[in-house]
Formats: sequence, C-alpha cells, structure tokens
Amino acid sequence: MNWNFRNDLPIYSQLIEQIKLAIVSGVYSPGERLKSVRDMATDAGVNPNTMQRALQELEREGMVYSQRTAGRFVTEDLMLINSAKKALAKSQIKDFIESMTKLGYHRDEIVSLLDESMKEESEDGNS
Repeated sequence: MNWNFRNDLPIYSQLIEQIKLAIVSGVYSPGERLKSVRDMATDAGVNPNTMQRALQELEREGMVYSQRTAGRFVTEDLMLINSAKKALAKSQIKDFIESMTKLGYHRDEIVSLLDESMKEESEDGNS
C-alpha cells in the first residue's frame, strides 16, 4: 500500500482515512488479516504508537476487529463497508463542490462541467 501524507491533518487521521479507503476500495478484502502494527508502521514510515492509535479508532468504528492472538482483521460486515464507502464519496463530493464554488462556479455550471468531463472520459475509453 502506498502511503501519502499531507501537512494539513494529523498523521493518525490520515492513516485512518487511507486504511478505510483501502478497505472500501477492495485493497483489503472483508475478513482479511492485516499486517502487524509494527509492520504497517514501518511500511508507512510512522511511529508504531501512531499506527496503533489509528487502528484502535478503526476498531472502535467497526472497520477492523481484533482476535486476541491472531491479530487484526477487516470487518466482514458488507453493509458497514458500503456505508463507509458512501460516506467517503460524499466527503469527496463536498470538497469538490467547495473547491468549485471558490473558483466561482455555480451549481448548474458544476453539473455541466461534470457531464462534459464524464463524456470525454467515456469517449477516451476510460469509463
């Protein structure tokens, strides 16, 4: 998994976001065992305590669960995964609309640009 961090959010929040994205996009399958905290922290280049904090939050949310001696696993609750996927999508859309509004676009113009871009994508064979 490629880890990318920004300066505008705490690292543990970004870890949560990126792991959640990996779950909802299928990088991690439902029921899949995750690497150890130490291995994930090494891969991400972060302190193991920071990774532990992120995984504990994901566990609190139900996205992962622990089995005492076997490690952490991705939830098998597909409704929860789909709900998280929808929430992430809504967040992306909200951010996009805010950015477009800052550029001076109005609702109808945003919809028109999206439609135009999606048509171009399908003509290029990328959709």
